[in-house]
Amino acid sequence: MTKEENLETQEKERKEQEEQDQLEEQEEGKVQKEEEEELTEEEEEEEEYELEEEREAEERAEVEEEEEEDEEHNEEREEEEEPTNQEPETEPLSVSQYQSPVHEPRRRPMVHPSAQAPLPKDYTFTFFDPNDPACQQILVDPNTSVPELFAIVRQWVPQVQHKIDVIGNEILKRGCHVNDRDGLTDMTLLHYSCKAGAHGVGNPAASLRLTSQLISLGADVSLRSRWTNMNALHYAAYFDVPELVRVLLKAAKPRVLNSTCSDFLNGTALHIAASNLCLGSVKCLLEHGANPTLRNEKGQVPGEVVPDPMDMSLDKAEAAMVAKELKQLLLDAVPLSCNLPRATLPNYDNIPGNLMLSSLGLKLGERVLLDDMKAGTLRFCGTTEFASGQWVGVELDEPEGKNDGSVGGVRYFICPPKLGIFAPVSKISKVLVDQTPSSVVSTPRTPRLDLATRLAGKTKKEKEKKEKEKEREKGGPGSRGGRNLVVFAAQRKKSSLAGLELDGLNVEVGDQVLVAGQKHGVVRFFGKTDFAPGYWFGVELDNPTGKHDGSVFGVRYFSCLPKYGVFAPPSRVQRYVTCLPFIY
Repeated sequence: MTKEENLETQEKERKEQEEQDQLEEQEEGKVQKEEEEELTEEEEEEEEYELEEEREAEERAEVEEEEEEDEEHNEEREEEEEPTNQEPETEPLSVSQYQSPVHEPRRRPMVHPSAQAPLPKDYTFTFFDPNDPACQQILVDPNTSVPELFAIVRQWVPQVQHKIDVIGNEILKRGCHVNDRDGLTDMTLLHYSCKAGAHGVGNPAASLRLTSQLISLGADVSLRSRWTNMNALHYAAYFDVPELVRVLLKAAKPRVLNSTCSDFLNGTALHIAASNLCLGSVKCLLEHGANPTLRNEKGQVPGEVVPDPMDMSLDKAEAAMVAKELKQLLLDAVPLSCNLPRATLPNYDNIPGNLMLSSLGLKLGERVLLDDMKAGTLRFCGTTEFASGQWVGVELDEPEGKNDGSVGGVRYFICPPKLGIFAPVSKISKVLVDQTPSSVVSTPRTPRLDLATRLAGKTKKEKEKKEKEKEREKGGPGSRGGRNLVVFAAQRKKSSLAGLELDGLNVEVGDQVLVAGQKHGVVRFFGKTDFAPGYWFGVELDNPTGKHDGSVFGVRYFSCLPKYGVFAPPSRVQRYVTCLPFIY
């Protein structure tokens, strides 16, 4: 090839290359344009979306401003109309119009200071009644503090304890922490709730509602009162509320089940329930795995702390049946591998009843006294199916008994209803000829005491027991000393019924007393009432600062002038002794 041909070919190749480059550049330009167009479309869409949001926000703000302006105008109009529409005397708000404050609960629990329970002005009673409209207003009033509500809960009367869930809710509404404590008793709301489940004074259903609510809010089941060293489970077992025992054990840690309490000889909840004949709680605790082999500081297992029916107060037949079933239940729960003594009730079944009576100088049909209090006729002596040992059946003179001579479907003797009663042989004594039935005064059975008075009652029984032993040493049952013992015991029971012989307190009807440390008066009544459980003093005051004339709710307990009568519990009454001047 010549040089000219080479040059021509080179030029052709160059031109072709340039044409290809131009085509590639054009294609790249098209792609870039398409991408740019796509980006611009997305940006436009985003911008439009943002603009729409801004417009909606502006519209909302305008609507809110208009609503605020309308509210302000309405408030101004109401303020202008108020002076014209106001009446000179406004009626008080009804209970339904009151609204309790609702505060945020605190993060940490605290101890609330002690306070007194608030009461309405010119109120008849000394305790708070949530069913009373005036008390209801105080209960939901925002000015009623948490310490005052705790003071209301402390009142051991059915009116308060039956409304424990209502009062508990009012405490929680005021921002109270679920584990806050009452400064006087060091008890939490959960402790009070379990205590309010006691049958009779309390209401298990209301207690269960509040307890479930407190647990759902995070209440600590293991917390103890520093005064009694009892936790919530101990309280539920003591007051025999198996419904609460189940709820508490479901929420509690495993160690709570067998936790001990120093106030009960370091016994467990099973010991506490067994010692108080709480059959329902014992069954529930055993179902949840409570250990029946643990011992208290005296070395006793729960089956060994069941009270002996021989040591119980009248009526003993029903208690004996429970004690027998309870002891057998606890003994059967002990594993066979454990080498524990099989504690049983004292058994004198092999001794004939007539031999027992002859050894005491008694026979059927004779007049007897039970615990030196109740007079009657001896109708039966022998073994029974409701308890081991020898028992006597007595037909009482007054309808203060428990049966008609039959217990648990088994008849031992025949008498009218409410005149029959059973007791251990050791509790009866022969009535002498010169002792008239009028000298015998019966005392009604005292209900289950509050935990705070348990120790005081125990010391009183011990003192009376020692006094009886001293008097018995002075003479036998058939001697003159024995006759004096019976008469003396009857007179002592009579005086204790007319007054109250507690530690350091000896007040009888007719005594000058101080009520609440400030009101002078004379005792006109002492005993049980229909308006509240327990024993009450009826006092005629020296000045018209009382509440009534000796009658409450249509029941008259004593007579005095209007506004001179007042009732008070024994804890608020003290004997008033005046000093006579010296005569020279």
